[in-house]
Amino acid sequence: KTGEAIAAQRGILPLSKSLVVLKDDVVVDFTLESARVDPGRADAVALLDAIHQLGFNRIAQELRGWLGAHAPKVGSGGGSGSAPAAPVARAAPAEDFGLFNPPPEDVFTAPALDGLAMQASARGDYRTLRTVAELDAFVASARQACAPKSAGSPGALLAFDTETTSLNPVSTHLCGISMSFEPGKAVYIPIRSPEPETHLDEAAVLARVGPLLTDASIRKTAHNAKFDLIALRAAGVRVAGLAGDSMVASYVVDATRSTHKMDALAEAILEHRCIPITDLIGSGRHQRRFDEAPLSIAGPYAAEDADVALRLAIALEAQVDAMGLGELYRTTEVPLVEVLAELEWNGIKVDPDELERQRRGLEVRIGALRERIEQSAPRPFNIDSPKQLAEILFNGPDDSPSGLGLKVVKRTKTGASTDVEVLEKLTLDPTVETLLPAQILEYRQLTKLVGTYLVALREAIDAKTGRIHASFHQTVTATGRLSSSDPNLQNIPIRSDVGRAIRRAFVAAPGNVLLSLDYSQIELRVLAHLSQDPSLIAAFEAGTDIHRAVAAEVYGAALIDVTDEQRSAAKMVNFGIVYGITAWGLARRLGAGTSNERARQIIDDYKRRFSGIDAFLQRCVQEAHEHGFVATILGRRRPVPQILSRNGAERALGERIAINTVVQGSAADLIKCAMLRIYRELPSRVPSARMLLQIHDELVFEVPECDRVALEAAVREAMEGAMQLRVPLVVSSSYGTNWAEE
Repeated sequence: KTGEAIAAQRGILPLSKSLVVLKDDVVVDFTLESARVDPGRADAVALLDAIHQLGFNRIAQELRGWLGAHAPKVGSGGGSGSAPAAPVARAAPAEDFGLFNPPPEDVFTAPALDGLAMQASARGDYRTLRTVAELDAFVASARQACAPKSAGSPGALLAFDTETTSLNPVSTHLCGISMSFEPGKAVYIPIRSPEPETHLDEAAVLARVGPLLTDASIRKTAHNAKFDLIALRAAGVRVAGLAGDSMVASYVVDATRSTHKMDALAEAILEHRCIPITDLIGSGRHQRRFDEAPLSIAGPYAAEDADVALRLAIALEAQVDAMGLGELYRTTEVPLVEVLAELEWNGIKVDPDELERQRRGLEVRIGALRERIEQSAPRPFNIDSPKQLAEILFNGPDDSPSGLGLKVVKRTKTGASTDVEVLEKLTLDPTVETLLPAQILEYRQLTKLVGTYLVALREAIDAKTGRIHASFHQTVTATGRLSSSDPNLQNIPIRSDVGRAIRRAFVAAPGNVLLSLDYSQIELRVLAHLSQDPSLIAAFEAGTDIHRAVAAEVYGAALIDVTDEQRSAAKMVNFGIVYGITAWGLARRLGAGTSNERARQIIDDYKRRFSGIDAFLQRCVQEAHEHGFVATILGRRRPVPQILSRNGAERALGERIAINTVVQGSAADLIKCAMLRIYRELPSRVPSARMLLQIHDELVFEVPECDRVALEAAVREAMEGAMQLRVPLVVSSSYGTNWAEE
């Protein structure tokens, strides 16, 4: 393999060698002394910018300390104030370190921080407000600039950002708030810092800033506003008047962008490089909290966040409007930020004792399973090692080490694969007599349930609330669907009894119940609406079993004569058609006994009987070819560059993306509309209820038992009336004291 790789790169070997050989014959026409830089005359900002452009981040750290020792102090005009930086626990001279001996990450020298302050202040008019008088003056000017001038004439946009003691907004404490209403200018209002004599009292700050933030007539924006909404709510401030979010705007402009983080967007759109947070608080085991950083640099850093958020909002919202996506952005995506903040704030109660009971039960099962695996294997091996498992399964009895001699199913770069697909094939193969593949599958499933869910969920319970406050994201998936993390509640398995049992640990508070409402076959109903296929529409309007009805059409049989096998095949095609399912993929899903030819015939029969669907799918692909993107029912766009690829596999992927995005993205649009309507109506209709989770097509609520019926009626009405489709929307419901009860 190595020889082949070298041979393939034969042409660049001389260049590669020249790059690593040190040159000792270079003519040096200057002395080291003449290359010395006078610290007092160095252009710190230009020098640091040049170092950053070259990617020398470690040298930049060293350079800041060296420059900072000689840099002029930042004055009060446009900077962070003239107060000296706080002393640090340990300072070391910069000359002790070099390129191959970098300074430790916990060395935050006062000169280095002064250098950072100087660098930040050169970026804009950033002020740190250290007195109540300064704060009062800013609030007055902000209100004057941002208040509506007249009907239909809004004031300036107010950008805000919070700095906190942790990344958990529900239980964090504010370090400060930054604001900006004029590009290039911003203030930071410190609440916690290492310098108590120069930051402001939290109650005094919130008493003055709170009315500004809660005034719905003042339009506000932020970057990742959801975090700030929750952090401020934890401090007692309910922000109103959110009119934008530059992270969401970036997502609406291009959902496939690799990142929507502020620093990356600022560099790409504004050609502005933000101060990295690691320059301020470090990283790894040496990382400190934001309120432990001196205000001389914390102030400019925080103020820059508000300034950049404002500038990004202006730039990105102009792109949104130019693309004709203003309505989607302002009536769906931005309001949804508040809905998701509400879900995260509410959280869901979890019973740690139930999680522990399930963990202990599974550990017993895993122990017994280990013993059975040892009995099935020809010799002892590490069950958790894919390499050793491959040897056990595929090495012959006479090989060293010995194995069972099974036929290799799939190979990777590192050898024979033992992934889920391989183990499933071996389990279903009638010629494989050993139980080992099935046992390994079960072992992996159970150990994943323990580690990924039972243990992780218990660790995720908030000590203060007794609830899990997962994060919900609207700027992650390219289709417009929501996702979750910390923990990922959408991935809790429900196909197995053991996986479904985990939902028993999600409980209602005493006197309450959990109410779950779920869209029935939402993507198929959206497909029927978009395709206008008469046969599919008729099946939904009749209210019959849609999979049995489709099977009857495909196989030319009466409903009563459709077999379970035929219904299963129709169901596979129904759900697979929007993902561009192939004959090979369908044959694999239907299992042993179904050939590729038979699967292809089923798909062809489906497309013939539902010609409207086939025509719609072709239109999706054609639009992607013509425009380079596809759009959902609300106009959400997704670029599909793969559709123009010369590579056949890449082009086929683009076609599947085009089809899937239109259908799945439109279903995502629909449930977002339902969530927005519920969020608006719930306080007046069922004020005791709380929306807790959004999992795929399911919404979960907590409500007192006495209000359950009223809540179900209100939510069902909102979900079934979220959009007017050509076919009826159907919602199923269940309730209980825990999430598993039906």
